[in-house]
Amino acid sequence: MLEKIEKFQVLLLGLVIGIAGIIATVIISNTLSKDVISVTGSYSQIVTSDKGSYEFDVESRGASRAAAYAVLQKQKPIIIKYLKSQGFKDSQIEEKYINGYNVYRTTANGNTTNDIIGFNATQKFAVSSDNVKKIKKISTDINSLTEQGINISGYEPSYFYSKLSDLKIEMLEKASLDAKQRAKAMLKATHNRVGKIQSLQMGVFQITPEDSNNVSDSGISDTSSIKKKVTSVANVTFRIK
Repeated sequence: MLEKIEKFQVLLLGLVIGIAGIIATVIISNTLSKDVISVTGSYSQIVTSDKGSYEFDVESRGASRAAAYAVLQKQKPIIIKYLKSQGFKDSQIEEKYINGYNVYRTTANGNTTNDIIGFNATQKFAVSSDNVKKIKKISTDINSLTEQGINISGYEPSYFYSKLSDLKIEMLEKASLDAKQRAKAMLKATHNRVGKIQSLQMGVFQITPEDSNNVSDSGISDTSSIKKKVTSVANVTFRIK
């Protein structure tokens, strides 16, 4: 009788161990199926700007508002003629708004009085072109107008790449492939494989000068350089096989 009880206990113990093994296998299987790896991939490409623009101010001073504006009107034909001589067409030249302010007399100790002694007027001009070399040249040559008595203040030229929208799609794909390669390298030592994509999120694009390594959480959009480095980032989560 005792022997039968012991055999029953052994059988029961084996059954419990077997069931526990099955449960453990299910738990492990489920855990592995939920295992993922998150990787950041990137891809960079150098592009050359194909559009540019340049703005500059022309300033004049007169005894009154009317006198200052009259000086600007007199100088405008000279400026337009110069811009056309540099190869810009009427459609590429923009005459912008005019700003002005009163000039007040100051005392010997630097205090400003309420006595108006003149008026300063400033008009902004802008040129644009698909020829970025022309934009670069005008930004350095425009000061030659000072020889004709014109007070010029220029800004930094801006350069753009018009096909950026199409390029971003292609670059995002390559950044995703880079993420997959990184995931493969990370999993190689564990003898696991990269599974299907669980989630994909596009990071911010960094558009910087060609030799720059600057990055920003909100992205960079450089307009100061003709040659630019465009970097795309993809944050990808893969299932682990």
